[in-house]
Amino acid sequence: QVQLVESGGGLVQPGGSLRLSCAASTSILRFNAMGWYRQAPGKERELVATTTSDGSTNYADSVKGRFTISRDSAKNTLYLQMNSLKPEDTAVYYCNADLPRWSGGRSYWGQGTQVTVSS
Repeated sequence: QVQLVESGGGLVQPGGSLRLSCAASTSILRFNAMGWYRQAPGKERELVATTTSDGSTNYADSVKGRFTISRDSAKNTLYLQMNSLKPEDTAVYYCNADLPRWSGGRSYWGQGTQVTVSS
């Protein structure tokens, strides 16, 4: 059973930075895609950033230029560096990882970590 555990959330002032981590219980080389999603109160979960096994990345327009997704296969960890944070970035952030179809095609989610941007 694959487990994803997020950490690094917290309270930060507008303009500040945080780095989220997502530790996987298995080699992240198994996944063909990993990403970060977020859900604010009363809103649907939305994509923040994704990265694929070939190294390509994709970002929501609202975070482009401020957030950076990366992964360290040696540590089996996915990261999200968040800079110039805004109050509208406040949400629970979830890590996601997808296995390729030939390996079952299952999608896994972490339990989420709260990010609050407020003065």
